[in-house]
Amino acid sequence: MNLGLWRLANAVFAGFLFFHSFSASARGVLAPNYSFMHNATSAPNLSYYDYIIVGGGTAGCPLAATLSQNANVLLLERGGHPYGDPNITKLANFGASLSDLSRWSPSQRFVSTDGVINARARVLGGGSCLNAGFYTRAAPEYVRQVGWDGRMVNESYQWVENLVAFEPPMGEWQSAVRDGLIEVGVMPFNGFTFDHINGTKVGGTIFDQQGNRHTAADLLQYANPGSLTVLLHATVHKILFRTKGKNRPTAHGVIFRDETGASHRAYLKNGSKNDIILSAGALGSPQLLMLSGVGPAAHLQSHNIKVVLDQPMVGQGMSDNPMNAVFVPSPLPVEVSLIQVVGITNFGSYIEAASGESFTTSSLSSSPRFYGMFSPKIGQLSTVPPKQRTPEAIAKAIEYMNSLDQIALQGGFILEKIMGPISTGHLELQTRDPNDNPSVTFNYFKDPLDLQRCVQGIETIGRIVESESFSRFRHDYMSWQHLLNMTEFSPINLLPKHYNSSMPLEVFCRDTVMTIWHYHGGCQVGRVVDHDYKVLGVDALRVIDGSTFNYSPGTNPQATVMMLGRYMGVKILSDRQAN
Repeated sequence: MNLGLWRLANAVFAGFLFFHSFSASARGVLAPNYSFMHNATSAPNLSYYDYIIVGGGTAGCPLAATLSQNANVLLLERGGHPYGDPNITKLANFGASLSDLSRWSPSQRFVSTDGVINARARVLGGGSCLNAGFYTRAAPEYVRQVGWDGRMVNESYQWVENLVAFEPPMGEWQSAVRDGLIEVGVMPFNGFTFDHINGTKVGGTIFDQQGNRHTAADLLQYANPGSLTVLLHATVHKILFRTKGKNRPTAHGVIFRDETGASHRAYLKNGSKNDIILSAGALGSPQLLMLSGVGPAAHLQSHNIKVVLDQPMVGQGMSDNPMNAVFVPSPLPVEVSLIQVVGITNFGSYIEAASGESFTTSSLSSSPRFYGMFSPKIGQLSTVPPKQRTPEAIAKAIEYMNSLDQIALQGGFILEKIMGPISTGHLELQTRDPNDNPSVTFNYFKDPLDLQRCVQGIETIGRIVESESFSRFRHDYMSWQHLLNMTEFSPINLLPKHYNSSMPLEVFCRDTVMTIWHYHGGCQVGRVVDHDYKVLGVDALRVIDGSTFNYSPGTNPQATVMMLGRYMGVKILSDRQAN
């Protein structure tokens, strides 16, 4: 690695930060004045670039910002931008975007064949515009196993953290969860840190002290504005390949459509170092490979797609970390909080918590909106087992929740998410329209170790709830078993009606499983891409995003996905200059 180039790039980026101007939006949220950002309707019919990045998400934004320092870059994002939208930018409005099912929503709902309701991003900044904000690095062992350069990884994390990562303010409820974790033996206490260390810690957040969200889109402040073009509402339909006279298919362009349906083409300039890079996420990247003719031949032929390369591993290895939670009503008011504290156990389960009025009332309205992290309005329904989570069931849960007194919703959730996971599934096309969701199967708890980790996680939550440290925030008359069987106080009634104390926790885990939006896979390293993230079997095409992960990094992947965009951008530029 050319360390001189690395240091020079950092100095240049600092200079660009200084010269970028900012303007206040009409709604009072500071927004970067990105001169390079345009609606795709203004794009020419034909254009040429050194790099074409498909997907302006958590990886695509830092990647584009980095590559623009020494190359001409096009970043294509199918959604709009997050600035000026308080449903994205304000912590108190968490979940409002996830509940928006319109075609212009920054999120797009999908339901896996397992029956678990989920969402994918459709906005500049990707999942960092929708998630609960927790920021934490991958474990050093993860970095070693993947084969990344440890020094470059740390510098790339720091590059991200300088703009979008903060220490959260700790309220009494989160502090009680922290102390409860320590009391029940999730040790040691590691204080506030971005690092992934066994024990209990306070992690970072992408929400600042005023409750404003900072996203991967903010990392475009590092870009060279003269060398970057960002097109919004630009949906890529196909990657174009040259095959004639080539030993291997070579990617050389893309076809995308703007919001009016008009078609545009963007091509790579001549140059052996130029690439098309997919950063469309764990659903979008394998989907677009298949739509472009790279994938399992029989499946592509069943959709009348011309096969460019028979690659049976595209769409395989799909995983979603299962999450299960318990609602704990509080006799005392609690602060509004998303994920701040985490217990990293030695048995492979992560214990986290969220609390407060964000489950019930928006700061923009005096009427209940119930857009919390565990609201049925955003698809987080576990009243019934996964395959029974129909639209009718969601509507019934929302109606029930609306009938509750505000005091019944006072409290918070303690959740567990398992590491990995080991269980995997697959992704397939349903149609040839890139706007449609593919079919995805995650096979939650297929591997017995995943299920064992869930059971141990739920048992740990029980000990936290019954700890002295947490005693102020639980009702004395509510035993742990009462909480597990409770239906009337919880917005989502965390147990199916048939659960009782004689049933094993394995039933609880399977019947109440939800997503925490950490799904990954489909274009995994060693199966679809090599260690330089180049697609195996074709030239001038890479995939750089969470679809390449074999298992989820750390307790929340977003920090590592942003880091990966920066890391690979620096590596690509270094290779470009060296040759």
